[in-house]
Amino acid sequence: MDENVVAMSERGGRRETQLLELYAEAPLPTHRGQFRTVVFREKRTGLEHVAMVKGDVAGDSTLVRVHSECLTSEVLGSLKCDCRAQLDRALDAIAARGHGVLLYLRQEGRGIGLGNKIRAYALQARGHDTYQANRLLGFDDDLRRYDVAADMLRLLGIRSVHLITNNPLKLEGLAQAGVKVRRRVALPSPTNPHSEHYLRTKREQTGHLITTDADLAVSNTGS
Repeated sequence: MDENVVAMSERGGRRETQLLELYAEAPLPTHRGQFRTVVFREKRTGLEHVAMVKGDVAGDSTLVRVHSECLTSEVLGSLKCDCRAQLDRALDAIAARGHGVLLYLRQEGRGIGLGNKIRAYALQARGHDTYQANRLLGFDDDLRRYDVAADMLRLLGIRSVHLITNNPLKLEGLAQAGVKVRRRVALPSPTNPHSEHYLRTKREQTGHLITTDADLAVSNTGS
């Protein structure tokens, strides 16, 4: 059976699919207000993913961000990417709306893991771009998967989403996993001298629909 075809069950109060189970949940006060944090555990690997849930999200057209872990930016403060800003801005948007979900997926470095990501950084320091570095290490450009995200949404009772993303491949991956995306919600990115080349590479090579804060400033000035 296709792993994306969900066979949900209730066993002793445990909500699960073929891929994962809803393992734990609790209220979580944050500086953006009260959220509910929900932990999902993959059955095969034991890997845990998190949903930050604001308000009543079951149903259609729920505001959703599917976000992949980036320890270097979100914890260590790296300026090489916009991941921390994307995480913060998505949570800000959900909090402002009063309801929505951020899925935090444990797939560091577009799925190659932390160690290999740092090895890729070493190659980038020698002049290779983010995709060239992955290929030199023997990886495809993007190894992220979205079947787990699709099951997380199903277990939360979400039938369709307004997806916060600049990545057309994410739209395609979620659709292939059975997620009905009704609308894309753009999320502008800040830039700095260390991230400009990375963002430009994503826009030029993989069609990312990136609008930077600088682009918006120019647009507003022109209007």
